[in-house]
Amino acid sequence: MPPRCAWAGTDPLYLSYHDAEWGVPVHEDQRLFEFILLEGVQAGLSWITILKKRENYRKALDGFCPEIIAGYGEEKIRSLLQDPGIVRNRLKIEAAVKNARAFLALREKTGSFDAYIWRFCGGSPIQNAWKNLKDVPPRTKESEAMSKDLKKQGFAFVGPTTCYAFMQAVGMVNDHVTSCFRHRELGGCL
Repeated sequence: MPPRCAWAGTDPLYLSYHDAEWGVPVHEDQRLFEFILLEGVQAGLSWITILKKRENYRKALDGFCPEIIAGYGEEKIRSLLQDPGIVRNRLKIEAAVKNARAFLALREKTGSFDAYIWRFCGGSPIQNAWKNLKDVPPRTKESEAMSKDLKKQGFAFVGPTTCYAFMQAVGMVNDHVTSCFRHRELGGCL
């Protein structure tokens, strides 16, 4: 097996996520919306928990379609609170609705969420060169700026640590450790 980031462990789902998705630049608005919702749901939980529920979320949240989610009312929220396939936390479910509305408003204002969100890293991935997992920071000045602005735009569950996890997931930063085979594949240098 090629060398990987230690957090990938041995779970096949986690390995697949690490090898094919984590850190790969995402520029499609709906996919970015999916990640911002899932990272918010992950707050206080492990990512593997959310990853295992991702398909359930796709079904429960209408394929992460922001136009549909923005229209959810109390009846739909009550239904989601009964769904054992997702995290049944009222605040996080309500945040998904709030974030869908904020996402649509922001996209209307800026033309695309992609253009808006990628400006926090200057439009291209930040290439880090961490030797060890313990060297990776939980937040950065970029994630702090993103968090502050997203909150100003009406988003919820978008603290600086959540924003940094989002940045890592969607390839705004390359935080694969230098010994990981994906570090170089995603543009990193030693």
